[in-house]
Formats: sequence, C-alpha cells, structure tokens
Amino acid sequence: MTKSVEKMAYHHGDLYQTLLDNATNMLSKEGIEALSLRKLAEKSGVSRTAAYHHFADKHDLLCAIAAKGFTQWRSIADDIANNKNSKIEIQYRNFVYRYLDFATSNPHLYNLMFGHTIWQSNNVSEPLKKAAYPTFSQQVEMVNHWQEQQLLPSEHSSLRVSQVVWGTLHGIAKLTIDGIYTEPSSIEQMCECAIDLMIKQHH
Repeated sequence: MTKSVEKMAYHHGDLYQTLLDNATNMLSKEGIEALSLRKLAEKSGVSRTAAYHHFADKHDLLCAIAAKGFTQWRSIADDIANNKNSKIEIQYRNFVYRYLDFATSNPHLYNLMFGHTIWQSNNVSEPLKKAAYPTFSQQVEMVNHWQEQQLLPSEHSSLRVSQVVWGTLHGIAKLTIDGIYTEPSSIEQMCECAIDLMIKQHH
C-alpha cells in the first residue's frame, strides 16, 4: 500500500479497524507471542509507521484486542438478559453455556481478556477499562436480577455471588482451554452440576 493510500485510510478511519481485525485473527491463529506490530503491518499491507500511528506498542495493541473481546461478550450477555421470553432458569442456563462457548471458541482471545499479560502490567488502557468494567457490572446486575427472582441465593451480596459464578465458569473454561478436560460430555455435565449446585443451594 502506498503512502498516499495509507493517508487516505487514516482519513476514512478504515485502517484502525483493519489493523484491529487482522490482529484479532492473528491472535486467534498464532497466539500472543507470535503477534507483533511489524507482522501486523506486513499482514495488513501497510508500513510499520502506519501501524504505530494507531498503536503505541504491542501492549497497546493487546489492550485494544481485549477491549474488542469484552464488547463481543457483552453483546452476547445483553441478548441473554434482554430475552424476556425465556424462563429465568433458561436464561441462567444460557448464560452458563454461552460463556463456556465464547471462552472455548476463542481461547487465545479469552486468555488475553482474563490473563496476567494485561492485568498485571498496571498499565491497562482507558479503552480497555471502558469495555471491561461495564461488562463486570453487567454480570453483577444479571445476578442481582436472578436473586430477586429467587433463582440464586440472596444471603450474600450480588457482587459475591457474581464472583463465585464467574470464578466457577472461568475455572471450567480454563481447564477446557488448557486441555485438562476434553470430553464434551464431561464439560456439559460440569455445567449442569454448577447450575444445579447454585440453584439447589437456594431451594
């Protein structure tokens, strides 16, 4: 791509999205270690300078990819929460299964979103915070709704119950992604067990 074409891409706002989409695809195929701004520039057919125009460094790029992942998951959770036609238990069950499906269908992205690469750096970008924190809040609100509907136990705060639900799903997701659990039937049974334990604890 020539400099003039690159310049045109800046004006149209296309290049940022193209770079982000390409980076997300590269991450999904090759993992975090294989991703670099140099490789991304080559893949996107632009100069390295053009890539650095949009992302300060690799960490900034990874934060942008993770933010995109949180936006994708939040959209899925919104669909679940806004489906007024499904019974409350079905809604909760959908949340469990779709969380696991999202995590295991996008293992590199999931590991980036919830891993130490970004969160232990003490340098989380503002766009990532704006995507991630409302997602966490959304989950607490969903749990609060399930407590109000007497599906989940209400002896503990919505925040604590949400953390336990999330911790359980995250554990199953990570054990599956890391290849510890590979049998689909076992994973399904674990999901059902997690659902039953939380519901029956209340009832």
